[in-house]
Amino acid sequence: MTCPRTEPVDRRGRFSRLPGTSTIRALPAPVSATTAAVPVASDFRRWVPNALTASRLVFAAAFFVLLSVWNYPARDLMVSPRQPVWPYLWAAALFGLAALTDALDGPLARRWKSVSKFGRVMDPFADKVLVVGAFIMLAGPTFGVDIPGKPPFQVSGVTSWMVVIILGRELLVTSIRSVMEQDGVDFSASWTGKAKMIVQACVIPFVLLMLGITGVDRGSWGRLVIDLAVWFTVAITVLSGVPYVVRAVHAGFGRD
Repeated sequence: MTCPRTEPVDRRGRFSRLPGTSTIRALPAPVSATTAAVPVASDFRRWVPNALTASRLVFAAAFFVLLSVWNYPARDLMVSPRQPVWPYLWAAALFGLAALTDALDGPLARRWKSVSKFGRVMDPFADKVLVVGAFIMLAGPTFGVDIPGKPPFQVSGVTSWMVVIILGRELLVTSIRSVMEQDGVDFSASWTGKAKMIVQACVIPFVLLMLGITGVDRGSWGRLVIDLAVWFTVAITVLSGVPYVVRAVHAGFGRD
């Protein structure tokens, strides 16, 4: 039994009538450009957050190299906005770019639902390398000034004991989080940890900027501003670890 000739035909072209007959057959739906591009967009969205995370390590490496090969010119020039120390300004820009990738990769991965194992491992790793590595460099000998007749000091305001405190806080929180999450306890970053990261990411390039545009001899306003910023960062770093310890104690950490 054949279909009557009055059978409607889909106007979108999804059906056609066989030549010389009244039989209707279905045609495959046309593939639109949007549909064809979906796999490409999906791959792109998976790639971008991971690429941003990896680029942070590249920026960090360039940042460390630049600070390693440049010594603070304590005797060679008078630093001022008209006669800046360009390597420190370039280093501040590199750190800023690296911090920008940190602000973008996580939100993009969550928004696009493309969180990967690579990102979960490398994102915090890249953060620690960048920030802790920056403080280690600032406490290094390239920022030490030893002028005859004057006591030596770090123009960056960062000393070795400060680095020990900053690194110790990171190791403590990471260790507690590892143990808690193995026991099935949610130990996500608190607002204090995020505030600590923001402060550190702002103070590091700020110190480099100050070193690049103004003198930081003892008693100068530049010296005072740098010292206050660094001490404030160390205090925030220590205080930001307290809520993690309190949460761990309330969750039963250390009772077994």
